[in-house]
Amino acid sequence: MTGQSLCDVSEANVEDGEIRINVGGFKRRLRSHTLLRFPETRLGRLLLCHSREAILELCDDYDDVQREFYFDRNPELFPYVLHFYHTGKLHVMAELCVFSFSQEIEYWGINEFFIDSCCSYSYHGRKVEPEQEKWDEQSDQESTTSSFDEILAFYNDASKFDGQPLGNFRRQLWLALDNPGYSVLSRVFSVLSILVVLGSIITMCLNSLPDFQIPDGQGNPGEDPRFEIVEHFGIAWFTFELVARFAVAPDFLKFFKNALNLIDLMSIVPFYITLVVNLVVESTPTLANLGRVAQVLRLMRIFRILKLARHSTGLRSLGATLKYSYKEVGLLLLYLSVGISIFSVVAYTIEKEENEGLATIPACWWWATVSMTTVGYGDVVPGTTAGKLTASACILAGILVVVLPITLIFNKFSHFYRRQKQLESAMRSCDFGDGMKEVPSVNLRDYYAHKVKSLMASLTNMSRSSPSELSLNDSLH
Repeated sequence: MTGQSLCDVSEANVEDGEIRINVGGFKRRLRSHTLLRFPETRLGRLLLCHSREAILELCDDYDDVQREFYFDRNPELFPYVLHFYHTGKLHVMAELCVFSFSQEIEYWGINEFFIDSCCSYSYHGRKVEPEQEKWDEQSDQESTTSSFDEILAFYNDASKFDGQPLGNFRRQLWLALDNPGYSVLSRVFSVLSILVVLGSIITMCLNSLPDFQIPDGQGNPGEDPRFEIVEHFGIAWFTFELVARFAVAPDFLKFFKNALNLIDLMSIVPFYITLVVNLVVESTPTLANLGRVAQVLRLMRIFRILKLARHSTGLRSLGATLKYSYKEVGLLLLYLSVGISIFSVVAYTIEKEENEGLATIPACWWWATVSMTTVGYGDVVPGTTAGKLTASACILAGILVVVLPITLIFNKFSHFYRRQKQLESAMRSCDFGDGMKEVPSVNLRDYYAHKVKSLMASLTNMSRSSPSELSLNDSLH
């Protein structure tokens, strides 16, 4: 058929008042004046074509005999397009995939602004942000399957004792020392360790009170002998605990790669360094300044509180959250830095001549930091009306800045807490009484299904990243 005849066909369709549409087998006759109400859409532009090339740029095929335009699109979604041409509004059912619907209306040249108000909020909410139920379900699946590798690593470490001298005995000791709650022995050992840690911290705090300080021969405050006994007992216990764990460790090379073992090491190292420094100072009076180093090292005893992380699921989950939330934490610090910089300069400009506490920008930094974090010590306050308005804006901005990333961090903490609880439950279910009998119970089907689902989700996200390109490709085929 020639270009002139096609032109005549198109004009005849318009004059006849209707055109034939076939969308994936779904056939309809549409009136031309209905389509011309929206001339910027694909069907509206189809009525204005005057050549075969122009027609085939907008549809997939054209039947010369039936004078029918064919589109290779989803026939189940086309009724929504028809409803739009008749009413001028788009409606989105809850069971539809919003991303498929978005690509479909983009192909037909219909803007999302035509979505009716009754469906607009739900549509954009589902498109921009996943539903909370889906997030909870996904988090539960990830919490279950992400621990799989750690369970296998635990099982692999336990299997290393097979064939070694006293292998089964060393394995039981390793489980008791490294896995609180695994058995009655491990629970007793865990309680004793917690009591020693708390006793060490309490004695350090009480020793700072003047009532418990005993002056030495030179008049300097010294430690109460009773507290020294508690301190030495604590150091002996921590040393025994670390040496015992190292002696029964399945892999000596990986022992100090564990953060908890490094914490155990750092809890006793200051004591032994202080002991060496004191001996050096006593033998060489010219090195008396080293005594200050010993005083600083004594303060490091407060880090023994971190030893409780071995016995607390919450503390370990907090550590994992901070480790994997560095982006969110960095974002929080960035927001605070920007806000502090802006409000400190504004406060300095307003208050520098009337308030000595805000006479320098560094002093204003301190004030802005205290205000944005809503601490409010009250040591420095603005006196002018403009300064008070600035302080109000600073406080409100601080609340918003702190709240925004906190939700992301809290979600990660909940995820890691559930994961850690399930990991501990799986480890406690392993029975190594008479050697390695069976592999811990792990649902390989769910694990494989989760991995495949994660891969498909990644591919889907890649395809969603450029819906306009996909629509363009569809229109060119």
